[in-house]
Amino acid sequence: SYLDDDVNSEIEDLPYKLQEFKAKFIECDRDFSGDLDVMDVKYLLEQLGQAKTHLEVMKMIKEVDSTQRDAINYNDFVKMMLGPKSSVLKIILQFEGLGKPKEKPAGPPPKRDLSSLP
Repeated sequence: SYLDDDVNSEIEDLPYKLQEFKAKFIECDRDFSGDLDVMDVKYLLEQLGQAKTHLEVMKMIKEVDSTQRDAINYNDFVKMMLGPKSSVLKIILQFEGLGKPKEKPAGPPPKRDLSSLP
């Protein structure tokens, strides 16, 4: 498990990050194949407003694909997000906020009244 691996023990908010990565991976695996193929990655990038050509997406997948199946499995995805190497896909995902802890609001919660409810 990633949590038991000494290499990852230095990573801040690891359980939270793994949860975020898993959610994003599942959301992008549109055909439920267990890995992200060209169409899955293309969809992910379009959702992030970063549409790429088929060729660009293939190149991104090759950067992180350890199985040479032209797809990113979950282990490749997590290694890409946690690893020191920067791939184009990782940079885009980090830029879009995946892998960064969410800002927690400071101070007391705002006072609510009936008019503020949706």
